[in-house]
Amino acid sequence: MPLKLPDYYFRIRENGAAVFRIDTENRQRRMEMEQIAVVNSRNGEIKAHGDRALSDADKAAIRDWLADRQELLARRETDDILRTVDHLNLTTQWAQSRASDAQLAEVTGALLLAMHDLRSVLVRKQSERTGKGEESAES
Repeated sequence: MPLKLPDYYFRIRENGAAVFRIDTENRQRRMEMEQIAVVNSRNGEIKAHGDRALSDADKAAIRDWLADRQELLARRETDDILRTVDHLNLTTQWAQSRASDAQLAEVTGALLLAMHDLRSVLVRKQSERTGKGEESAES
C-alpha cells in the first residue's frame, strides 16, 4: 500500500515556514517539491514565492497550517515557562542541599539579577492587570 503524501510540505524556519507543493503526478512518477510561498508565523504574512500566484486552495491550506502552528507555539511557550518553574524549584533544592560554596559563588549574582528582573516585570504586569480590573468594575 503506497504512502499517501500530503499536498503541501511546510519546512519550518525561525519565524515561519517555506511552503512547498508536493507533486507525484509527473512522467517520472517521482516526488517533486515546488516552493510556492513563504509564511511568517509571527505576523501571519504569506508571500508567494517568485512570480507565482497562490490558488484559493493554497491560501486555505497555508492559513490552516498557520493557525495550527501558532496554537502549537503558544502551547510550547506556556510549557517552557512551567518547566522554568520546575527548574527554579530544583535550583532552590540544589542550593539548599548540595551546592558547594564555590558553586554558589559562581551562580548567585546571575540568579539574583535574573530573579529580580523577573519579579519586577511580574509585579508590574500584575499591577496593570489589577488596575484594568478595577477600572472596568467602576464603569
